[in-house]
Amino acid sequence: MADKVLVVDDDATICAMLTSILRREGHEVHVALGGEQALAMEQREKPDLILLDLILPDMDGVDVCRRMRHQTSAPIIILSARADVVDKVVGLEVGADDYVTKPFGAQELMARVKAVLRRAKRQVGPVSDDEVLDFGDVRIDRARHEVVVRGESRTLTRKEFDLLRTLAANAGRVMTTQALLREVWDCDVAIESRTVDVHIGRVRSKIEEDRKSPQLIITVPRVGYKFVPPNSVAVQPRRERSASGTSQVATSTL
Repeated sequence: MADKVLVVDDDATICAMLTSILRREGHEVHVALGGEQALAMEQREKPDLILLDLILPDMDGVDVCRRMRHQTSAPIIILSARADVVDKVVGLEVGADDYVTKPFGAQELMARVKAVLRRAKRQVGPVSDDEVLDFGDVRIDRARHEVVVRGESRTLTRKEFDLLRTLAANAGRVMTTQALLREVWDCDVAIESRTVDVHIGRVRSKIEEDRKSPQLIITVPRVGYKFVPPNSVAVQPRRERSASGTSQVATSTL
């Protein structure tokens, strides 16, 4: 079955160009020329991917993205002439999965489309032993796309969920920014490392008791991030006496 793509842009020329590119790749395309129309069409058509311009006649695209994220987990790629870092960060903070600056090439766009669709489809499949990661106070259920922290359900976007689950599946290990980009964004083309930082901040705001003093997702300066299971006990070196009576350092293991 062809993937459904919703194109949201008030420029008829761009819509025609995107429709042609996407249909050539085998996608079913629906077009909305404004924000309200896009929100209604998303509810009706249930697209697998949304390409969203930020400059729309009736609503700001950021508001559309924010509202879209409350009604769908489908990946959203923002297409915008706004190239400022602030605009990109805001777009990612309200729920976009990627941000492509206009003008863009067809090859780059399709690489990003394929990457986000491929990642989204990996969520669908038979249940396996690693579908549920249970750390006591934190439980991550892949099949249900559910995160429970200290007994309370937390709502995460698809990308936030993928990021948290990747870190949790590698609990105790430091994940570099580059590794997270590969695992979570499945990069075919480069995505700014700031993308990871922004999404980490969003996940922390939803699962940490105090996002300014995180205990679950720890920053390892100049390297990346690490998930520390709740209630984990730090292993401390202890001093033991050798047969010769000299003091030696030994490390306990759990």
